[in-house]
Order: sequence, then structure tokens, then C-alpha cells
Amino acid sequence: MRLAAALAGLAWLLAGEAGAAEGGLVLVPRPEMLGALLLLFVLLIFPVNVLLLRPIIAVLDAREARIAGTRARAARVAAEADQVLERYERSVREVREEAELDRREQLADAREESAAEAARARAAAERAIEEARGQIAQALQGARSELRPRAEELAREAAARVLGRDLS
Repeated sequence: MRLAAALAGLAWLLAGEAGAAEGGLVLVPRPEMLGALLLLFVLLIFPVNVLLLRPIIAVLDAREARIAGTRARAARVAAEADQVLERYERSVREVREEAELDRREQLADAREESAAEAARARAAAERAIEEARGQIAQALQGARSELRPRAEELAREAAARVLGRDLS
């Protein structure tokens, strides 16, 4: 810090008048002034480099390293998220397939059970119909056997009435 102050004081002492002569602006400094300015520039390169440029470059490098690390971490997290999403989608797909298979099995079982129940009901109905037919046939046979003698008797009475005489 002292060196920088000393150099700044030296530059101030060596500085000449600035201004324009009547002939115009002087752009080329005097040779002793140019030598002093070059010496001052060379002497200030190292302190400015140490005090200003290196810390700024270090901060920028650290920032770039943090950004690169964050990007790498983000890429890892994105890859992990993709893997988790893929596992999730695979699990959902497997569960859906299992559910569909289970639904189809239950539907097939229900259809079989429905068909078996219908067959049992049909068989029971056919048994009831056959039983009713048997009862009707028996009743018809009984009625015929009962009505046959009576029919003959009624026929005789009807013929006797029509003829007006007894048919015995």
C-alpha cells in the first residue's frame, strides 16, 4: 500500500503542465515524462495484479466452478428423476396389466358362473316341466279312465232320449 502511495506521489511530482500551446494540442509528452510514465506503469503492474486482478479472477473462477458443479449436479438429478419416472411408469404399466388380467379372469369366472347358473335353472325348469307333464298325463289318464264308463252311460242316456226308448 505504501508502495502504491509512493508511486502515485512520484507521478504527481513528475507530471508537467497539461494544456495546449498556441500552435495546438501537444500529444507527444516530453521524453523525461514518457520515461517516468513508463516506469510508473511497470511499477504499478505488479501491485494492481496482486491487489485487484488476481482476486477478481479468483472470484470469477470460483463462480465458474460453482456453476459447473451446479450444472453437473442438475444433470445428475435430472438423470435420477428420469430413472425414477421410468420406474414409476413401468410400475403403473405393470399394475394396469395385472388389473386388466384380473378383470378378464373375474369376467370369465362370472360368465362361467352365470352359464352354470343358467344351466342349473334350465335343468330345474325342464325337470319341473317333465314333472308337470307326468302329472298332467296321469291326471289325463285318470280322467279318461273315470270318464270312459261314464261316457258310455251318458251316450246311452242321450241315445235313449233321442230315440225315445230304453236301449238296454
